[in-house]
Amino acid sequence: MPQVIFLPHEEICPEGAVIEVEPGTTICDAALANGIEIEHACEKSCACTTCHVYVREGLDSLEPSDEDEDDMLDKAWGLEPDSRLSCQARVAGEDLVVEIPKYTINMVSEHH
Repeated sequence: MPQVIFLPHEEICPEGAVIEVEPGTTICDAALANGIEIEHACEKSCACTTCHVYVREGLDSLEPSDEDEDDMLDKAWGLEPDSRLSCQARVAGEDLVVEIPKYTINMVSEHH
């Protein structure tokens, strides 16, 4: 079973995490199921950028982003070539190393 390795994030995941996931699971769902409270203001509908992540290793194993995801990523803070929306990126058969950005552009917070 593939693993998603989350690099340490000061607030969301200070110690980092290594979790096993079923192929086909989104990075966002894998994080949330394992207590990593990644933001997802649009309820994972590809309508915001709060779940933006960097896939530092294993990016080539993911299905390519579609036009809707690319349009949203254009609005993400700190966009890089390995950026993905974690609600859209589904784990395949390869391990992933994921970094959660320090900041997000979040107009609405689920916790407020």
